[in-house]
Amino acid sequence: MNTNPPPPRGGIVDANYRFVAAYQEVNARIAQRQQALALYVSLTLGLLAVLVAMRPPRDGAGLPVEWLLPGFPVTSACLVFLHYKAERALTNLRRFLARLERLGDAHLALPSYNTDPRWTTGANRARRYHDYASATLVAAGNLLALAAARGVHPERIALNQPIFWIVAVIGLGCTLALLWMPRLSYRPEGGAEA
Repeated sequence: MNTNPPPPRGGIVDANYRFVAAYQEVNARIAQRQQALALYVSLTLGLLAVLVAMRPPRDGAGLPVEWLLPGFPVTSACLVFLHYKAERALTNLRRFLARLERLGDAHLALPSYNTDPRWTTGANRARRYHDYASATLVAAGNLLALAAARGVHPERIALNQPIFWIVAVIGLGCTLALLWMPRLSYRPEGGAEA
């Protein structure tokens, strides 16, 4: 009984082409990660500008600043979700690349970026700074939002304390999630990473 799949119709895509295509996808995912961070910064600065611009008028009628505050944890959570998606995709792609590097035991004769822990450990350590930058921006964005809301709209915040604390807790949770994200980084099979 033959358990091998039938030969493909047409040409076979060579492993080199698959490797190149996968690396192009890795580069695209890294670029998307950077774009997500830039989008987060733009949205947060825009929300901060609106929050400060919504100064209460002299007649004392307060604007509904509590409607704007949830925008900060929403943008933070979206950054976490996009960051998670990119990290999972990068890990999956790098596992695929590692399998290609091992074809014919090529990883024993050639330097193999995705197979050799000496290369991946250094790369993962460097990539952690992206996670640290993301976490710092999320923490700062939410803290600035809360400080601006309390400083510019103290009466509205006093009337809506639950919103204030919900924003604070979600902002802290997003910051911690981004600091946890390096644990999802790709590690080669059988390779310990410090």
